[in-house]
Amino acid sequence: MRRADEEEEPLKLIRRYVTPDRRYLKLGGSLLGMGGRERTKFLQKLGQAAGKTSPRELDTLLDGGWRERKTAAWLIAVAGRSEFRDRLGELLLASEGPYAGQAYCVALAIFGTRADADLLVAYLDRYLRRPDLYYDQEAALGALLLLDAKLGADCAARFLAPEGLWQQWIDGPPSKDREAPASYREFICELCAFADEAAKHCPDRLT
Repeated sequence: MRRADEEEEPLKLIRRYVTPDRRYLKLGGSLLGMGGRERTKFLQKLGQAAGKTSPRELDTLLDGGWRERKTAAWLIAVAGRSEFRDRLGELLLASEGPYAGQAYCVALAIFGTRADADLLVAYLDRYLRRPDLYYDQEAALGALLLLDAKLGADCAARFLAPEGLWQQWIDGPPSKDREAPASYREFICELCAFADEAAKHCPDRLT
């Protein structure tokens, strides 16, 4: 009976936290396209959900597929659960699946410490050396630039130096038509603002 319960639990968590209102699809850039009233309601429910999740439930979601991991990372960011920092950093660096990396970057930017910046630096050190891989380099750079601004640091400077790893990644092969780095910082900043808005509805947010 216990084994059956253990197998059923991930499905229950998906139905509770991941799929309501197609939440997993709306987290991220889709928030920018929502109307104000729709977005407010969505973020209210997100904040309430983040306040209900236990560490064990979040661990279970992070063991799942990209939908579960993406949703869990947002719930972690909204609730300010920085105890998941290392786990998210490991998942980001491993890049074993699509679509969730941006959410990890948002969470690390929300946590806002040098330890979070170090995890983003480790990611960029690895994946900017792979111009053939178009993963979450933009989100990671945007989050790192945002943290630099918050911390008064310059961790991103060496990546953005002339002929540095960022330019090498863009030049490829294959070559990439990318926007200015500041645009990625602004994008991550907007996503963090959404997380902060949702956090107002999370009574147990960790500060």
